Parts: sequence; C-alpha cells; structure tokens
Amino acid sequence: MDKLDPENRNLNQGTNNSFHESRDSSMDKKLPKKSFLQKYKFHLLGATIFLFFLIYVLFSVSGGRKLRVDNEKISIADVTEDKFLDYVDAEGIVHPILTIKLNAMESGMVQQIVAEEGAMLNKGDTVLVLQNPELERVIEEQQDEWEKQRILYEEKKVEMEQKSILLRQQTLQARYELNRLEKDFELGQEEFAMGVKSKAQLDVQKEEYNYKTKSTALQLEGLRHDSAATRLRRELMDNDLERARKSTAHVRGRMDNLVVRAPISGQLSFLNVTLGQRVGQTENIGEIKVMDNFKLNTRLSEYYIDRVMVGLPASVTYQGKKYPLKVSKVIPEVKDRQFEVDLVFVGEQPDNVRIGKSFRVQVELGQPETAVVIPRGDFFQTTGGQWIYKLNKSGDRAIRTPITIGRQNPTQYEILSGLAPGDKVVVNGYANFGDVEELVIK
Repeated sequence: MDKLDPENRNLNQGTNNSFHESRDSSMDKKLPKKSFLQKYKFHLLGATIFLFFLIYVLFSVSGGRKLRVDNEKISIADVTEDKFLDYVDAEGIVHPILTIKLNAMESGMVQQIVAEEGAMLNKGDTVLVLQNPELERVIEEQQDEWEKQRILYEEKKVEMEQKSILLRQQTLQARYELNRLEKDFELGQEEFAMGVKSKAQLDVQKEEYNYKTKSTALQLEGLRHDSAATRLRRELMDNDLERARKSTAHVRGRMDNLVVRAPISGQLSFLNVTLGQRVGQTENIGEIKVMDNFKLNTRLSEYYIDRVMVGLPASVTYQGKKYPLKVSKVIPEVKDRQFEVDLVFVGEQPDNVRIGKSFRVQVELGQPETAVVIPRGDFFQTTGGQWIYKLNKSGDRAIRTPITIGRQNPTQYEILSGLAPGDKVVVNGYANFGDVEELVIK
C-alpha cells in the first residue's frame, strides 16, 4: 500500500504542515482581559451572604425579633381607671384569744389528777393535787412557833396590865395623901391664926405638904411615861404577833398551793404530768386556752412591715359574708423574710371558727383610691414590672413598652406611667416569649 499511495502520503504531509502553520498563527493572537466582577464574583457572593448573616445575628441579639403567638395561649387585659384598694391577702390560722400557762406554785409529787386534757374548766376548778411531806413539816413547825409567840404575848400583856394597875393604885394613894395633907395644912393655918398652933408647927405642916405635892407630881409623871411606854411595847408586840400570824398564814397557804387550780375559765389543752411524778416549783405542767373569743395569726412579707400597725382594719369572707377584723398585735421580728401579725374579730364571727382552722385574711393598708390599674399576671415575674407588651389599635401586634408599677394588691397593679386607660396589654404567657420586642398575634 505504500507503493500505491505515495501521492496521498505527500498530500497528507502537506495538509499537516499547513494545519501546524495555521495553529501557530492563531496562538500568536492576544486573549481579552476578564472584569473585576467576573474575576471575584464568587468571593463577593460569599462576602454578601456573610454580611447578611451578621446583620441577622446582630438584629437577633439586640432583641428586635418578632414572635408569632396564638391568642388562645395568652391573656389580654384592659388598662382601666378604677378604685384601687391597697390591701394584702394572706392565710390566717385560728388561735384562742388568750393562752394561759399552768404552773405549779409548790414543788411536790403528783398525788391525784382530777382534770383530763381537753376538759372545759371554770376558774378555780381543781386540776391536780400534789403532796409535799417536807412542806407539811415546815408548816407544823411554823404553827408551833406561832402558838408560842401568842402565849408569850398574852403573858407579857398580863404583866404589863398588872403593873399598870399597881401604878394607878399608888397614884390614887398619893393623891389621897396629898388631899389629906392639903386639908391639914389649911386647918393648921386657921389654928395658927386663932393662936392655937405655933408658927413652928405650921411650918412643919407646910414642908410636909410641899414635899407630898412634888412627890405626887413626880409619881403622876412616872405614870404617864409608864402608860406611854406600855402602849409602845404593846404596839411593838402586836406588830410582832401580826407578822408571825401572817407568816404562819402564808405557810398554811402554801399547803393550798399543793392543789393546782385553773386560774381562768377555758379548755385544758394539755397536761404534762403523770401520777407519782416530781414537779418543781413554778414548773410548767399544762396550758389553758380561753375559748370565749378567738384571734387569727398570719405571716406577711417584710415588704409591708412599715405599713402594718395595730388597729388597721381587716376582714375575712366566708360563705359570701364579710366578717370584720382589726390588727391587735404586730411582732416586728422578721424570719424567713416574713413577720407575724395577730388579728381579732370585731363583732360577729363565723359560726365554724375552730382552733387550727384557716381563713383568707385581707388586711387593708389604706382607703380606696382612684388609680390606673391592670390585673395581676405572670408578666411581673418575668419582667420585674419594668415593661409589658401593649397591643396596637388593630390588636394584631403587641409591642414591648416600659412601665412603672406603684402599689399592688392580690388582684391588681397600680400603673404610674407607660400605660393609659383604654390600652390593652398581655398579662400572661411570658414564660414562652423570651426577650422579643414584638408579638405577632394570630
């Protein structure tokens, strides 16, 4: 075949040579340059996507997001201008109006228990009887001492009476002698004037009369002093005897204290003794609750400690009827961020009041006042009362709105700024909202 096609081979070689020449000439031509967009289009596209992502992230972090919510899962309330009663609601437990501790006045062993726990007692009823042999011995000794002092007093009284009688007899005799001498002296003066008696005899009578006069005066003075001393001694003895009598009566009264009696009418709530038990003096052995009236004890938040005071009105509502109360005692000691308050009924009280029963108590902190109010809701726990979602006029969107809350009661918040009567706000459902700026209500 090589021999048959020499011309064709030459032709192919010529063709190949011409192809290479044309290819070389085409490669010598310059290609056109690419534009900036064509050259970096993929980089620019990536940068744009990253920029949009960054804007989205910043917008989300700044809280500008929106959230679609179902209107059935939220609570919408009206902002109104209404009467605001500043009160606090709490649970009150019924207690007796007064509880008396039952103490033993004397030490001793329990000999007899008369009243059982839960018994209703009148004032003076016997609760239990104690026995104290040592006290009985002391009382007997005191009684013997008293009898000795009384007998000694009577003996001294008789002696002083006899001495007084003797002094009065001596005084009476002295006066009689003085009167007799006075008459003799007067008769001697007459006899001297008649010349029957001499001057010397008259002088002797006069001296004797003067001596008896002075002696009788001294004797009378001694009687008066003796009478005063006797009265003083009698008074001192009477005082000593009275003290001894009171001391004896007091000791005898201690025997009466071995019988423990109810100091007031009420219910014996508990009695912590057993037969044969040794009870110490002033030891608490029981408790009596006064049942003619009751009080309610409640605990309030320390937030109200400066506003609750004795005399504040309060009330409980039972079976649709309101029963008035008043604060009777405030215990300012704060425990677990709460303090205790006692309240008493003013007038009528519910029929079913029983110790330990609970009632809802409303303590009024002031008179009703007109204010802008909204109902309570869970928004306060989430926002701290700093903001709330307020609906627009169409009601399909709720915008986060700053507010200022004043006073509060168990059903209302007082709004000081941020809302006006006629506005509508979302008060419940905040646990699912996060921190979005706007709610889209479906």
